[in-house]
Parts: sequence; C-alpha cells; structure tokens
Amino acid sequence: MGLSIHYNGRFNKEASLSEMIEEVKDIAEVYNWNYHIFEKQFPENSIGRNSYTDKVYGISFSPPGCEPIWLTFLSNGRMSSPLNLEFFGNSEDKAERKYLYMLSTKTQYAGIDVHRIIIHLLKYLSKRYLKQFNLTDEGKYWETNDEKLLEEIFRRYDDLIDSFSTALENVPIKSGETFEEYFSRILKIIQRKKNG
Repeated sequence: MGLSIHYNGRFNKEASLSEMIEEVKDIAEVYNWNYHIFEKQFPENSIGRNSYTDKVYGISFSPPGCEPIWLTFLSNGRMSSPLNLEFFGNSEDKAERKYLYMLSTKTQYAGIDVHRIIIHLLKYLSKRYLKQFNLTDEGKYWETNDEKLLEEIFRRYDDLIDSFSTALENVPIKSGETFEEYFSRILKIIQRKKNG
C-alpha cells in the first residue's frame, strides 16, 4: 500500500548508456541517495533483439524512504530489473513474462518533494536516453504537473494508511475470523468513519 509510479520503456540505441549512468550518478550524489551501477555497456548489436543475456545494464538509485528507481535494462535494451529478471526471465508462462518489463516504485514514504524530483528526472532522461517510455503516476504529477493535485493525492494516501494502521492497532481479529474477513471488516469500519 502506498503511492507508486509504474513505468516501462526501451533504451535509445542512439544514446550512450555510460553517459546516462554518469548523469544519474551525479544527481544521486548531489542528493546523497544510494545508487548501484550495473553493467555500463550493452553487448554489440544486442538492442532490439527478442533474446537477452542474464546481465543487467544501467543504474538504480534509492532516495531515503523510497523503493529503488530502476534505470536498468536487459541486453535487448528493454527496461527491467534484477528482481524481474530473476522471477520472470526464464518463465515459460506468457502471462508471467509480461512482468519482466514492468517496473514499479513506491514513493509514498519518500514524500512529495522527492516524488516531484523523481518525476522531473524521469521526464528529462526519457527525452534524452529512452524511447517508447510510458509512466503512470498514481500522484498524477507526471501527467499534469499539478502540485496541488499531487499534494491532495499524497494526503489521501497518508490518511488511508493512517486509518488502516489505527484500525489494525485498535480492532483485534475475532476468534475464528479469517484474515480476509478481518481485513474486510476493517475496511468497512474505515469507510464508515470516512463517510461520517
């Protein structure tokens, strides 16, 4: 639970992966964010292929309170992450394989300012280094640049998380109640309180 962004895309083979890594590294260092550099150069003529190796290329970074932002790719140039590669890279199930190229990052606990910085950084990087880049922002800032709307959505998520945490602390599970029944009951209590 928490406000997240969801994204996917491809590396632009006309761009330089090592330049993108250096730019992101510099930004992470300015903000004192943790980062990890993977392979710095794609294998020759690998971008655009359907197949890929078992290596990850690019960089990830993690502002405090934020899940990693994956600016990482498989050898075919498609965005992925080490976790996605591990879980879905060898899957024979077509429905599962689509998750190989779907990335998500929860920004809720990093706060509004960090969320805004990440969105602006991704807009910049997507124009310079990526193609076919798609991002869905649960805070709607990517789509609108509306700071007031972002603040309102963050507040709603915070209120929901606070209500749920309070309910978990104050509403004990009943004897014989399944977790599904328990959570359903908690959500009904939260909804009643929200509606007055």
